Amino acid sequence: MKTLIVIAGPTASGKTAAAIQLAKQLDTVIINADSRQFYKEMRIGTAAPTPQELHEVKHYFVHNISIFNDYDVATYEKQVMKLLPKLFAKHDQVVLTGGSGLFIDAVCKGIDVMPNISKETRERVSKLLEEQRLKGLQAEVQRLDPEYWVIVDQKNPRRLQRALEVCYQTGKTFTSFRVKKTAPRDFAIVKYALLWDKQELYNRINRRVEVMLSQGLIDEARELYPFRRFNALNTVGYKELFDYFDGKCTLEEAVEQIKLNTRHYAKRQMTWLRKDQEYIWIKPSAGDCITFPSVNPSDSKLSRNKS
Repeated sequence: MKTLIVIAGPTASGKTAAAIQLAKQLDTVIINADSRQFYKEMRIGTAAPTPQELHEVKHYFVHNISIFNDYDVATYEKQVMKLLPKLFAKHDQVVLTGGSGLFIDAVCKGIDVMPNISKETRERVSKLLEEQRLKGLQAEVQRLDPEYWVIVDQKNPRRLQRALEVCYQTGKTFTSFRVKKTAPRDFAIVKYALLWDKQELYNRINRRVEVMLSQGLIDEARELYPFRRFNALNTVGYKELFDYFDGKCTLEEAVEQIKLNTRHYAKRQMTWLRKDQEYIWIKPSAGDCITFPSVNPSDSKLSRNKS
């Protein structure tokens, strides 16, 4: 049975290293499911795989599009599902890794069918964003769909807009449209998630931010500053530095805010992952080395075959 092996976890948990370790062990390839690592202009601030890591193992969907391209989870799901048969023709297992739970779920479970949204509803939500900015969207999503509010990227206006469009259009929660039956897949799926103690994870996050800064994050953000209104750049690590460039805070304050917002993001990622009972949680040992309990779908109750 061909098997897709998922390696998930919060930001800074060591997913890239774990995926490379396993891919080399299995002599296979990696599909990226971190939605910000798709963008070729965002290399440092997204902690994308380094040139050396990309050389060690073949990666797909890393730096494959530009911030100027329109791209969404539905497009990603279609492209991955088109690619997987070609990869499975050469490999018995393929590794899928990243921190974007929505994109992982799209590959493993399919895309939810959402209602059509009228022009009037889109304009209503756009007007809310224009008049009340991000805080207006946040307040409405929290009010209308508190269940989705807990797991959504609360700083991502496009995700919030989409949820509100569905709420306004139908009078129902966005969550209610996200409970359809899982789409059948003709391969098995085994899911792992990396587990760290909270303080250990926070320390890793803080260290990674410092490493990014030493690698030139400020210069990268400055180059992208003219395009700061693009949705792709509404991302932790960039938006805080944009505020610094705008004179809204000091550099030290921006750096501390990056660390804080990254910790908040990690908490939301953990909430998302814990809702999925299919994950096997594993804790890395010294040097981020990981012992995977099983990569054989026949050994795991979590494997799912085509029905």
